[in-house]
Amino acid sequence: MHCARCLLRVLGQSVYRAARPSLLRSPQHRQVLRRFRSNDTPAEFVGAETAVARDPFAAEHKNEASFAEALRAFAEADVRRRGHVEFIYAALKKMPEFGVERDLAVYNQLLDVFPKEVFVPRNFIQRMFNHYPRQQECAVQLLEQMENYGVMPNVETKVLLVRIFGDKGHPVRKYQRIMYWFPKFKHANPFPVPQRLPEDPVDLARFSLKRIANDLDARVTVYQMARTDVSRSGEQTAAAPHIVGIQSPEQMGLLGEHDPDRPVLVEGPFPLWLRKTCVHYYVLRAEPAPPEERAEEPYDPERCFDYPLQLDLDLDRDLGDMDTLDVEDLDEGPVYAMCMTSQGDQATLNRWISGLQESNPILGRIPTLFRLRAAAPPRELPAESPTDESLGREAPPEEARRSAN
Repeated sequence: MHCARCLLRVLGQSVYRAARPSLLRSPQHRQVLRRFRSNDTPAEFVGAETAVARDPFAAEHKNEASFAEALRAFAEADVRRRGHVEFIYAALKKMPEFGVERDLAVYNQLLDVFPKEVFVPRNFIQRMFNHYPRQQECAVQLLEQMENYGVMPNVETKVLLVRIFGDKGHPVRKYQRIMYWFPKFKHANPFPVPQRLPEDPVDLARFSLKRIANDLDARVTVYQMARTDVSRSGEQTAAAPHIVGIQSPEQMGLLGEHDPDRPVLVEGPFPLWLRKTCVHYYVLRAEPAPPEERAEEPYDPERCFDYPLQLDLDLDRDLGDMDTLDVEDLDEGPVYAMCMTSQGDQATLNRWISGLQESNPILGRIPTLFRLRAAAPPRELPAESPTDESLGREAPPEEARRSAN
């Protein structure tokens, strides 16, 4: 009996070896070979007529259409979607280059790359031991990138996750946590910054100054528009930069009460970050008055009954109260006006002061001092900045290192 089994096994192996070359040569059994790389580089697919290129995201024009074409090419290259984890990781890294990092439809298309009903756990033991961990971690990473960019999932996202990993998988739980917290914090910021800032520098300055002033009665004035001159050789040179200022009626009243014998200061530039864009503004202010010259104005107790300006309360002190606790009140002086300009030299700021004299005639009798910085900070947030590995902060420039040594 055992001899018959051994004879059948030997015959079967010989028949398989004889038929193996013909099977490999047949076109219906030709498959796409796959070679894996690290997570830093996408997977390489070679071998068949429907093979994907070495880098599926090496498009000449990087936009939403080319990114969708790369996803479609990968989905049609192999029915089994082999190498989908590496492909999704590579796609997540390339999304900012194509400008689709905030597009919900693109994230749903990436989830559609996963094979359906393959990674669903069949029993409680598979659900307990994290069935198919690499695929679940990849889907959680995709949802975390959506969370970082503020993209809220929709019903289609949930349907895709349930079809891929079941209703008890880790990606579905991540989806439930996002849908619980995102609606609570979506409108928590009372002063939101739009995703796309104005491209016109005058409109951007107008938006930034309104955000700094935070006064509905403040008036924005354009003192000078940007102008360029064309030379005989055809080169364009900036002849006059734009000057946009803001001032509220309260600031005008404070400036009207300013002592003409004391100078006012023009200081700047001070940076203001709006997402990844940095703009600079200048302030017109005065030094704080000496303590002996300060006069406290009497308050009106009938000005507001609901929120009185002064409370005379006699509170009993406990033994545990600290007598040494003191909060220092720092007075930086009043700010009379603010402006933004693309060229912050003294001549340009003089034009701003001249424009302010039309609504504030007292500026003609007050001396003006300029405290300007030599160089302004960068206008755009750099993608990568050199860091000091030992200290975990930005490395100092060469001049600072030489002076420190």
